[in-house]
Amino acid sequence: MEERLNKWLSQMGVCSRREADRLIEAGKVLVDNRPASMGQKVTPGQKVVCNGKMVRVDRSQRPRPVLLAVNKPKGIVCTTTDKDRAENIVDFLGYPERIYPVGRLDKDSEGLLLMTNQGDLVNKSMRSGNAHEKEYQVVVDRPVTAEFLARMEKGVRLKELDRTTLPCKVRKTGDKRFSIVLTQGLNRQIRRMCEACGCHVRSLKRVRVMNICLGD
Repeated sequence: MEERLNKWLSQMGVCSRREADRLIEAGKVLVDNRPASMGQKVTPGQKVVCNGKMVRVDRSQRPRPVLLAVNKPKGIVCTTTDKDRAENIVDFLGYPERIYPVGRLDKDSEGLLLMTNQGDLVNKSMRSGNAHEKEYQVVVDRPVTAEFLARMEKGVRLKELDRTTLPCKVRKTGDKRFSIVLTQGLNRQIRRMCEACGCHVRSLKRVRVMNICLGD
């Protein structure tokens, strides 16, 4: 029975479908010793190599479900490609089974990151369209004003992405500190929002995803 390669890699706990597509596009996935193509399907018995590692052949041997809540430090990237020239979260953890991140935190951010080998969790439960809350603690380089909070809460136009962010919850927690709860996940969203409002992020920490909170 044929199955899409990116879906199969996700089900086998190798990476998310999105990450699989990136690896395929980068030429890092081989099927029967040939570079895979986007949208390719695979059948039982084919040899699949991802990032230089052989993926188990027996498709009946699905890995046991794993879901970890990880406190990602700054300087660690969430991608398994080498474009950032930095240690990735998979190598950093050294977990004995294949796992990959649910969503992302950029290299300069820290905090709660979910790691799993369950592709359906990534592609169904956690997609931004389901409006799951993610909460962050942020420090900026200027005092947090009522005008700043109102603008952030209403939604900010991001010219570089040609998008306006969805309304969100924002609360001042200090002179230059605030917490923000998002239900979407645009690239570097909070940093872009702050820059559009005339300030820059000094530190950013995710403390909650849905009902999963980062411990003290």
